Formats: sequence, structure tokens, C-alpha cells
Amino acid sequence: MSSSSSIPSDSSRPGAATDFPVRVLAGITVPDTPLVTRAIEFAREHSEPYLFNHVMRSWLFAAYLAGQKDEPYDAEVLAVSALLHDIGLSDSMAGKLRFEVEGANAAREFVRGLGVDERRAQLVWDSIALNSTPSICLHKEAEAALCTLGVGLDWGGWGYDSVPSGQIEQIVAEFPRLDMKQRFTKAVCGICERRPETTYDNFARDFGERYVPGYRAPSMVDVLLDAPFEE
Repeated sequence: MSSSSSIPSDSSRPGAATDFPVRVLAGITVPDTPLVTRAIEFAREHSEPYLFNHVMRSWLFAAYLAGQKDEPYDAEVLAVSALLHDIGLSDSMAGKLRFEVEGANAAREFVRGLGVDERRAQLVWDSIALNSTPSICLHKEAEAALCTLGVGLDWGGWGYDSVPSGQIEQIVAEFPRLDMKQRFTKAVCGICERRPETTYDNFARDFGERYVPGYRAPSMVDVLLDAPFEE
């Protein structure tokens, strides 16, 4: 990978992967910069193999979809966001907050440590913290929306028909799924078992209710009706 790229300043807003040194990975042109290299290393260090492959595929799908849209976006921010979007599932990142927020906090500190300015660091945070809430994230900045599209395609197949089958096969061959459906389910159920309080207002709740014995999420209807007001 190239090591000659400088990280754009706050006043710069790159428009595509080709605004940076690039390489082709599984048929997709992606930025090849020190920041992206470090993000790949960080993701690999803190992810099981199936999860590392998932974030790599998510990045490549997001980059492909970005190329089809032909709209301005920061390809480095998109790369880092997709690569680190599930870092909160790592035991080393476990905390009191929902796993997306723990991951977003860790990713923001990671990029700050590499000299990324606050605007771009916050874009990374938003993209990761909200990636599993598409009803919000798809309406945010281009980088956050594209990250969600790439993640959603690989995770739930949303937008599957928008990518040529040969391209999907190439990406999956480069980064095999490794029983992702079962392994991801196990990971999220583990959070429901160990830290259920972080799962009640997000998609992890669905896994807890289906697979985890004794899991019971509070009803927001009860919260409203039991509020300490007369009416």
C-alpha cells in the first residue's frame, strides 16, 4: 500500500477514491493511503476473521455504490467508517453503551490519534454509531449514508440487485463469508446475555427476543404510561 498520501485538511472535501492514491481490490478502486492501511490493520486486530471479512466486503460494496452515484464524498472517511463499523463487537471494546456507540467512540479516538480533524472524525463517529439505524443514517451526510448502504447490502442483502452478480462473487471470493449469519447471531446474542441494558432500543433486541432465554425488553409504552406525571 502507498504511504505517500497526506490527510486532507478540514477545508478539503475529496470527491472520490481517485482523489487519493488508489489500488484495485476485488475489482473495486479504493483509496490506498496510510489512514486506510491503519484502519484495515486496526479492524483485523480487533475482529474475528468472519467479522473482518464482513467489514471489508461492506467497504467494497459501499465504494462500488458510491461510484454508481457519482456524487461528492470523502473516500477515506467512507473507508474508515465501513472498516470499523463493527469494532464495538470486539470484547476489547465492550462497555456500558450499545456496541455501535462503543465502536464509534473507539473509531473517533483512533482517527484523532492519526491527525484527522474534528469534522471528519465526527463523520466517522456518525457513520458508525448510526449504521444500524438506516431510517436516520441514510438521510445524513453522503459518507454516513454510503456506509449504511454497503453494510446493509452485505448484512441483509438490501440493494443486492443493484450490484452485478459477477462483482458480488468477486468480492465474496476475496473475503469469504465464513458462516457470518450464525457467527454474527452468536455475537449479538452474547451482548443480549451479558449487557441486555444496551440492547433494548436497537436491532439487538430482536436477537435477544428470539434466541436468548429469559430476555425481556421493557416496553416503551409502559415507560410513557408510568412516567411520574398525572397525565
